[in-house]
Amino acid sequence: MSEIDRSLIGTSAPPFVVEVERGAIRKFADAIGDGNPLYRDAAFARRHGYEGIVAPPTFPTCFRAPADPPWIAALDRRRIVAGEMGFHYHRPIVAGMRFECRLQLVGVDEKTGARGAMSLLRQVMSGYLLGDDGVAQECVFTVRRTTVYRSAQQVASRSLA
Repeated sequence: MSEIDRSLIGTSAPPFVVEVERGAIRKFADAIGDGNPLYRDAAFARRHGYEGIVAPPTFPTCFRAPADPPWIAALDRRRIVAGEMGFHYHRPIVAGMRFECRLQLVGVDEKTGARGAMSLLRQVMSGYLLGDDGVAQECVFTVRRTTVYRSAQQVASRSLA
């Protein structure tokens, strides 16, 4: 089934920069229904040992590259479904941080489910803290994400149902 270009396994998309804004953190916390004051009140966050307003653990899900990575760009968007995600942090993300995000395709698996064949694209995004000089420093977080690419038959059978 695979329409995925396996020669791209191990390649990276162009890095992109993300600035973490306190308003974006607040909106994200509101969207997930989490009223934790760490996500809204800088003084509260500092009293609890943080540098400032803290981002919720799943916040990097909203970090988007300006363009699709090469392994996604040629695919039919109607057939893409979010899969599993996992987050690893070396330290919390707080408002005011700037990151260089690097996205890599680390593997592709083929599976057959109840509705047919699918490809599982395994990707890793790492966020490197940018210094005042704009140079990437320490890795602050890593997100492992699986994107499901459904077969054309799955999409066709769902639209007929």
